[in-house]
Amino acid sequence: MRVAIIGGGAAGMMCAATLQEMNSATDIFLIERNHSLGKKVIISGGGRCNVTTGIHDVTTVLTNYPRGNKFLTSAMYGFPPEAVYAWFEMHGVPLKTQPDERVFPVSDNGEDVVGVFERLFEKSRVHVLVNHSAISVKKNGKQFAIVCKSKQEVLLVDSVVIATGGQAYRQTGSTGDGYAFASELGHTITPLAPSLNAFFTKEQWPADISGLSFQDALITAFGKEQAHFRGPFLFTHKGISGPAVFALSALTAFEFYDREHPLRIVINLFPQDSMEELFRRLKEIINHAGKKQFSTVLGKIIPKSLVMIALPFLKISLSRRANGVSNVELRCLVDWLMAIPLHVIQRGAGDEFVTAGGVDLSEVDPSTMQSKVCRNLYFAGEILNVDGFTGGFNLQASWAAGRAAGTAIGKYE
Repeated sequence: MRVAIIGGGAAGMMCAATLQEMNSATDIFLIERNHSLGKKVIISGGGRCNVTTGIHDVTTVLTNYPRGNKFLTSAMYGFPPEAVYAWFEMHGVPLKTQPDERVFPVSDNGEDVVGVFERLFEKSRVHVLVNHSAISVKKNGKQFAIVCKSKQEVLLVDSVVIATGGQAYRQTGSTGDGYAFASELGHTITPLAPSLNAFFTKEQWPADISGLSFQDALITAFGKEQAHFRGPFLFTHKGISGPAVFALSALTAFEFYDREHPLRIVINLFPQDSMEELFRRLKEIINHAGKKQFSTVLGKIIPKSLVMIALPFLKISLSRRANGVSNVELRCLVDWLMAIPLHVIQRGAGDEFVTAGGVDLSEVDPSTMQSKVCRNLYFAGEILNVDGFTGGFNLQASWAAGRAAGTAIGKYE
């Protein structure tokens, strides 16, 4: 039997490895348009490759997918993060779990993750066709006919797995060709949008404190629907970024905004406190500060660089004595610290930029990843209408879906 896997990313590589393990007699053609496999895998996590998540409870893991969490249930239980961790270690890549539950190779080198598959394929019937761009996938009787730009002959196979990724990080080859293949074979493609991106703001003052980070903040967006996420973030020279921002961008992936129609957001730097609690804390500090400058006193609560933004914004002189700040001014400050207003006018690229949307999940069997529309056609990875938050969840979904597709084809073969 002959199987073609289009896309040599995380899902495609895991599918090929799984199928080879299950049925070594199968001829597997792994078609990759780049000169090598796993280009996006290697650069993920800043080149360290956030392999998976350290969260082991599958139910909790699934809450980290704004789209496709129910669809992923079967595949995720079939190849959960704990199993992914064990698989890579068994294949010679020691992993480590950080305090924030992100899992990386001990070497902090994404090339080691891809290297596992390269070694496996060298000693198997997996034909790795790099520098091959599939330009056509058509049904040919009971088989599929695949035409590649770099080859004149037609590749005939019994099953096809489309694992071409989305349309993010186009420099890695994720140009969205898979959507055209899926559509031509009868599938519906849902609306597409970027996800896991930074926010560029209309306000320019974040540039003055670029690099300033907070480990716990609640960020709320007021679009067509209100969305919020709590976690770490940082100010950048164009706005805000970091895990909480990436997650919020996923929740607002289909919101339209630009300079004329900005997305209003607010940042609560004290999500653990009520407004009254924060007011009392500040009041107590003021009462003990006496004639000290309020800017110096406030620096005990928030970073000095943010003090230099907050007080002028609230029209409180930087030279004002602490005992000269009125309760009204103090309450205005509390309001600002718990709802810093910003207006998002543009999406910025994130470290783990992905595409929201894709092949309609109602047309795919979640336990096998096989198409319900076209027999022996399978999907895996970001081409599906599945995307997760930052933290290894997108790679985990790809490993799980690739494993499910490979297992299903292996049993069928």
